[in-house]
Amino acid sequence: MPAPSVIACCIKIKEKDFTISFAESASTGRLIYDFTSVPNCGNIIKGSIVCYDRSVKEELFKIPSRVIDQYSAESAEVTQLLAEELKNLLPADIVVAVTGLASPGGSETPEKPVGTMFVHGFIKDKSWQRRFYFEGDPHQIVAQTINATALALLEEMETT
Repeated sequence: MPAPSVIACCIKIKEKDFTISFAESASTGRLIYDFTSVPNCGNIIKGSIVCYDRSVKEELFKIPSRVIDQYSAESAEVTQLLAEELKNLLPADIVVAVTGLASPGGSETPEKPVGTMFVHGFIKDKSWQRRFYFEGDPHQIVAQTINATALALLEEMETT
């Protein structure tokens, strides 16, 4: 069952007659799963691309290797570039990209520990971004990210 925030987000997207697409790294397809689990919201969903591996970010999303080397694959900068290219790959009224560290073994640092998640999106041409920090196991971190992303989308749609 999707979180109440996801249900509310889908209802708001449907009311606005918008569509949505996702680029998912750390969320590994769970965003699209939760959004498509909301009854009667299939017509708002364009799709999702899981870009977990660096090669997908570089080859499909055309993110320069030097950018990933400089900032890491789990960064605000890379997340923004994913969202920008997603507008070309899966055009929708709303595009959302998610990267982050749900488990150890990535680019974690004291300033960017496991649990740090980056979300960047566009509603039409309006850009928005968030950086979150969550605690828990990978499943809990991703679930909290999905909830926070839906809440951020609701907030951003209020001004669109």
